[in-house]
Formats: sequence, C-alpha cells, structure tokens
Amino acid sequence: MLKHSDEIFQNLRFFNPFVQWRIGRLFALIVFMPLVAVTISAQATPEKMTNKKLQQILTMESTKIVGQPGNWRAVYKGIPVIVITDTAANRMRIIAPILDEKKLPSTELKRLLEANFDTALDAKYALYRGVLWSTFVHPLGNLTTDEFKDALKQVYNLLRTYGTTYSSTNFVFGQEKKEEIN
Repeated sequence: MLKHSDEIFQNLRFFNPFVQWRIGRLFALIVFMPLVAVTISAQATPEKMTNKKLQQILTMESTKIVGQPGNWRAVYKGIPVIVITDTAANRMRIIAPILDEKKLPSTELKRLLEANFDTALDAKYALYRGVLWSTFVHPLGNLTTDEFKDALKQVYNLLRTYGTTYSSTNFVFGQEKKEEIN
C-alpha cells in the first residue's frame, strides 16, 4: 500500500506544494480516522445499566430494601424511597413522598414550580395520586453508577429542603446558593 501511495504523490507533482500538503493530510485522515473512531467508540461505550446493577448500588447506598428487580422500596438516609424501572421504555425513576396533597397550601404550588426551574436541578417536585413527591427520572440504559448515587442525594435533598430552600444541590441555576446541602 505504501508503494502505491508514493506513486500517487509522485503523480501529483504538477500541483503546488500547498495543494500537495493538503492532499497528503486528506489521505492521512481517510486512512487513519476510521482507526481513531473505532478506538474512541470502544473506550466511550460504558456498560448499560441493568436492574441487577441498580439493586447492587441500592444495597450499598441504602437500607431496608424490599421488592423485586425493577421495583424496590428502600430507606435512604432515613427517608423512604421507591426506585422503579421500565426496561422496555428505557426509564428509571426514584421517588420519595413529601406530603399529602391535602396538606399542601395552594400558595405553595407556585413556589414548587419556581424551584423546579432554578433550585431543584435534576430532581423535581411532582404531584401524583394525591401526594407531593421528590422525583428523579432518567433513561435507564445510559445511567451511570455515579449518576444514580447523585440522583439519590438530590431526591433526598429536595425532600429535606421542602419549605425552606427547595434545593436539590448547592447549585442554583443563575445564582449562588448560601445554605450548605449534603
């Protein structure tokens, strides 16, 4: 192959040196780019998250785990959480009950929606079946271990800061946060 490529370059003598240089660069890209792409894709493809892996992480991060693959109840830092997956839809959800909707002041709804925009980052407030929840939803397949652990923390923090800062992390979208959150 090298002999053949040398012949190609010899036949390109009539081009000026700049054009020859550009053609040489193009040739190198054509030859070596597929090799680089294969190497990068092999390194960048993490293992898909599964119910088995989620259960292992949940077991390490929480206590009192009950349920079956795809539907667990556990206690994380003293609060009850539910982890639900749907492998067919490629979704994972962590939810923690905060308050019965009947006890939720109507003036509070606006504050919850504002929090969902700026202080509740990846975790969000939601109303479902008469309960206010702290929630986190993510595609299951590309969820990483660190993202799952962080999601548990954010759901916990959002529940814990309900009624005060309504924050899932120390970061507030567009401004600094003063209260320290775990």
